[in-house]
Formats: sequence, structure tokens, C-alpha cells
Amino acid sequence: MTREILVAGETLVDFIPERPGPLADVASFSRRAGGAPANVAVGLARLDRTPWFCTALATDPFGRHLGDVLDREGIPDRFVTRVDDCQTALAFVSHGTDADREFTFYRSDTADRHLDTCVVSDEVLESVEVVVVGGVTLTVEPARSATFDLVERARERDCRVFFDPNVRPELWETDPAPTIERMLSVTGVLKTTREDLDGAGLAADPATLLSAGPDTILLTEGSAGARLITDASAPWGAGEWHHAGYDVDDVVDTTGAGDAFAAGAIAGLVDGDDPDELLAFANAVAAASTTRRGAMTALPNRQTVAEISDE
Repeated sequence: MTREILVAGETLVDFIPERPGPLADVASFSRRAGGAPANVAVGLARLDRTPWFCTALATDPFGRHLGDVLDREGIPDRFVTRVDDCQTALAFVSHGTDADREFTFYRSDTADRHLDTCVVSDEVLESVEVVVVGGVTLTVEPARSATFDLVERARERDCRVFFDPNVRPELWETDPAPTIERMLSVTGVLKTTREDLDGAGLAADPATLLSAGPDTILLTEGSAGARLITDASAPWGAGEWHHAGYDVDDVVDTTGAGDAFAAGAIAGLVDGDDPDELLAFANAVAAASTTRRGAMTALPNRQTVAEISDE
């Protein structure tokens, strides 16, 4: 079976607090499957664009739980590897009163650090249109080298690399700028925020980013919507488009909204949407994801997205 999309990266467990406030003041949490690439993979499956997913899971109880979740979501396990003698990465989420969030990670020698992309053959990459990676696997070795091996082989086979830096400064063991600049040199589509760029020490100027490698930038701006900025080598030619997003009255949790946006944008790419259609759809996916708690659990299907965009 061939698939148009391959997502690669971490799968971990998010602990979502029972109420807003500082982490030290929260008494109980709900366990949720998470990790930005895992969220994107599941988001695509719910949008009827099920991808291949390359990830590493521990054989501990949390890892078995994550494997069960991916299986229930219909994610193929062909490129899911199991890693013994390590644990699952954990992320504790703290929410402000405006539903925004911060993360505290427990990630010492965890399975995500041992991502194995060698399981994805060159023959498989020949049949893939878009390869999706994030920034967390770039923070440590050997996952960093494995991620670069995959995207460099993908570029050689004319795959379009979609990169979300998802910068978490506390996870980086070295200065992130050189590594992210190297990734930009093989990136086709960059999905980012100004906070990500600041965290990586990179200029937020679109012209500078486009000159670094990507032909397309998707810049998300929270409640202000998102922009799509391209140069002449992009499928749509050079230009800039903006969508203001959708007003959602009952925002519950913004965790994973960026991953939901990415899933919508990737679906739009493989569907051949024009820039206005792509931005509208991705923003609607992101908006719909904020109406429920959690990242992966809140990812919408196409019917829910249509209800948001039709309002």
C-alpha cells in the first residue's frame, strides 16, 4: 500500500491539568497521548488522509498505551519501532486562565530520543509526496541524525519536506540555531510561529527565511489567524495570503492547536488546494481543536471542521 504522507517524530504522554493555574498548584491530571508529530499523524487520519508514521515507543506501560491509541486511530504500525530499557517521555501541561499552555518535560533517555528512520526504505520514499518532521527530535542524538538522514534521503527523491520547529528551549542541549538552519536548507514548507523563531534565535523576516531554503512559509498568529508566504519556486508562485481565523466562543484548551493547523495544511497540500482554501481549512481545523481538552483527543474530523467554517 502506498501513502502520500510520511510523518516522523515523537510520541509521548501529555498530562492535562484539571484546572488552570501554576503546575505546583494542580492536584490531578488526565493522561492523554501526545507529541506533535503523533498529533499531526492522527489529525491527518481523522481528516481521511491517513499517513505512514515513523516513531519509537518504549515497552513500558505508557508505551503500550500509546501503541494502543495509535492502533485505534488507524495509524499503520509498519514504521513504529519498540525500544527496550527506556521509558516514555512525559509532558505536564499548565494552563493559564486564557487556555494558553506551558510544558514541563520528563525526558531522560526516553524512547523518542532513539527514533529509527532506517526502517523507512528509499523505495517507500519514492512513493511519498510529503515528509513531515518537527523540532523535538532535533534536540538530541541519536534522534537528530536519524531525522536528518530521513529528510535528506526524502529530498533526493523529490519529497516535499514539511517542517515545524516547535521550539522548546528547555529541551535543547546545544544552541538550536545551527541545527534548525541546517533543517531549513532541506525544507520545502516551514510551518512556524514568531515565538518559535525567537526561541531558535532566527529572524522572523519572511524574505530571510525563504532565502534559507523553504519556498513556502505558514506563519500562525494565534487568534489573528495565519499567513502563507511564498517565493517564485512555490507551486503557487510568489505571493502572500492571510486568513483571519475563526471566532470560537467556547475555547477550552489550545494544546495541540498548532498541530491541528499543520494537519489541515498538509491535507490541503496533498489535495492541491489553492492558498486561500488551504489557509481557511487549516484555520478551521485548528479552531475546532480548541473546543475540547487535550491535543490528540481534540483533533476534529471533516464534519466538525465544516461546522466551524460554515458558521
